[in-house]
Amino acid sequence: MQILLIEDDVSLCDTLRFQLKQEQHTVDVCHDGSDGLDLFLQDSYDLVLLDRMLPNKSGLTILKTARKAGIQTPVIVITALGELYDRVEGLDSGADDYITKPFAFEELMARIRSLGRRSGKWTSSSLLALGDIQYDCDLRQLTGPQTSIQLSGREGRLLEVFLRSPDTVLRRMVLLARVWGSDAEVEESNLDTYIHYLRKRLRYVGSAFALKTVRGVGYLLEAGHV
Repeated sequence: MQILLIEDDVSLCDTLRFQLKQEQHTVDVCHDGSDGLDLFLQDSYDLVLLDRMLPNKSGLTILKTARKAGIQTPVIVITALGELYDRVEGLDSGADDYITKPFAFEELMARIRSLGRRSGKWTSSSLLALGDIQYDCDLRQLTGPQTSIQLSGREGRLLEVFLRSPDTVLRRMVLLARVWGSDAEVEESNLDTYIHYLRKRLRYVGSAFALKTVRGVGYLLEAGHV
């Protein structure tokens, strides 16, 4: 499952990310409200764990904005505010569940499983298909009309982000956060380098897809002509 964790407590983030990865989930972490909203609005996650009190933009503002934009990704609000009014406000703002700090990790996992049963989603799929390409996330194998090729870990992660958000212009900041991690110190030129690599891989397998540069914004995976 692809999980977005928006929480400004770095220690809690590190603990939750480690525990969730042990449960075979992929976790992206963001400590800032504005950046968290940008990631949320990409609508490429299976679940969002959202703190209420964040720098620059509150959790409930993020939640209301995402719901107004039509994004229905399940959200569990994580907060130290545990009064009845706070819980009602969170649920009325569009949260699917609410958990109060401090909490046991086992309780969080039970709530995640409960949301999965309700939605009927979150079945694990390592094979992504779009148009004339297939990508096996486990084997990191890209298959096109002409041949197959194994991608590096970073190339595969980048392609997976595009395949999970088809027909979407992905901002540079979002791609850096999804592929390298929101707290990683990485030069933007690294992204350009891996976009170049991925373009070559798509051409090699004979795909009609191309990575289009949207100047000043980011990149878009679109169907083109071989």
